[in-house]
Amino acid sequence: MTDLKKQELEELAFRVRQHIVKMSTDGGCFVGASLSAADLVVYLYSEFLNISKDNLQDPDRDYLFLSKGHDVPALYGTFVELGLMEESRLNHLSTSDNIYWHPNTKVPGIEFHSGSLGHLPSVAIGVALDIKMKGGSNKVICILGDGELNEGTCWEAALVANAHKLDNLIFVVDRNQFQANMPTEELIPLEPLHDKFSAFGAAVKRIDGHSFEALEEAFTAYPFQEGRLNVVIADTVRGKGLPSIEARADRWFCNFTQTEVEALLEELKGEKLATIESETLVVR
Repeated sequence: MTDLKKQELEELAFRVRQHIVKMSTDGGCFVGASLSAADLVVYLYSEFLNISKDNLQDPDRDYLFLSKGHDVPALYGTFVELGLMEESRLNHLSTSDNIYWHPNTKVPGIEFHSGSLGHLPSVAIGVALDIKMKGGSNKVICILGDGELNEGTCWEAALVANAHKLDNLIFVVDRNQFQANMPTEELIPLEPLHDKFSAFGAAVKRIDGHSFEALEEAFTAYPFQEGRLNVVIADTVRGKGLPSIEARADRWFCNFTQTEVEALLEELKGEKLATIESETLVVR
């Protein structure tokens, strides 16, 4: 990857993070998880997937399924930056007749709704298998949360994907180490995650999910091994880009005041840390 391309991607990801922060008021959003996934989504849509505003109905397009649907601010922010969505729609994140807190199929480019975790790996398998049976070359991506891997359907899906030799399918795990308000390793430990996916038959790569060079190196090696499910474990930081909320268990869903949003936008630029006093959402 050239220095110029890296700079372009970093600037794009910065703008997407700005959108995420702006969506974290007037009802709020899952800002911490969205910030951890922003670089992944930016890279996949701008560099890897054959998806554009001109081919959203083309059967030869690639497919991305956001199984951890609460990261949708990162997806919508990327859509805006790549011309797939009008920016004005981001002002209505919390209204169910518009874009809402999870992927809404009323939005062009959203392949399937999600919210209840653990279901989209199976949907992605169905699409990947259909492509295989038709002799297509489309790529299929399913982005999963690490906490989502507590759902047994994810592991069943890995078994089925390998049984059908779906090397056109990639599971991308946003490994930010948190599930809601708890570290994953304190709730239901996932490690050694690489070994577990390997034991289920997948070809696995583990990378820094905030490094565009690492993302480029991993995805240009696709398919990782003929006849095997591809898995990318992307190590990320919840709240990436905002040191005041990075890696904090209590800052996953946030409904900031407008004043806090303005302060966080300055923090995102590298200015002083924002003072945050808004209440947190606690789930156990």
